[in-house]
Amino acid sequence: MYLYTGTADSYLWAATRPLQWEPNTVGRYRNTDPVLANYLIRLAVEGRGEDYHAFPWRNLFDRIGIRGGHIQTDVYGNFLGQGYAFLSARDWARLGNLYLQDGVWGGERILPEGYVAYATEPAPAWVADGRPVYGGAHMWVNRHLSLPLPEGSYAMLGAGGQSATMVPSHGLVVVRIGKYTGAQAGGQALEAGLALLIDAVPSL
Repeated sequence: MYLYTGTADSYLWAATRPLQWEPNTVGRYRNTDPVLANYLIRLAVEGRGEDYHAFPWRNLFDRIGIRGGHIQTDVYGNFLGQGYAFLSARDWARLGNLYLQDGVWGGERILPEGYVAYATEPAPAWVADGRPVYGGAHMWVNRHLSLPLPEGSYAMLGAGGQSATMVPSHGLVVVRIGKYTGAQAGGQALEAGLALLIDAVPSL
């Protein structure tokens, strides 16, 4: 919660945490991991002399038709994309479809070649830890998740059961927007709905 509400420089705080485990040995989700990735993006963008606060829109949102996206910052202007990225369900679906299309939108490459494969393969630390459920770029993979989905499915999972689930074998993106209240019942309904969708939609 300190990263969200501590009125601190979130990037500096994440970058100065001591090493918890040796690299590539233990797989655990920590908000500091995507915060550090965001920090590296800021350093690269500003190092090229570009406008950091316009970067997500110019390089992603505008190019795939997301018009109402919002990423909140801390008081130091650092994007908190690990949990304060707000999109409509339709726009989360656009982002999911970008992944299904291997990072290409309207014939234009948006994500680097090979990035989707990297993002959806279990990360080395999680493999070493015997739980290969988390990808190389903050994507949950379905290999060991309890979802009624074909092998190769993956998802962006958020607080309160919010999710965007990609099913490449069926060309599907399924988005759930919700709150903590009712998250358990919503998750059960989503799981049942996913099973019905897989039965109803032919595989590609």
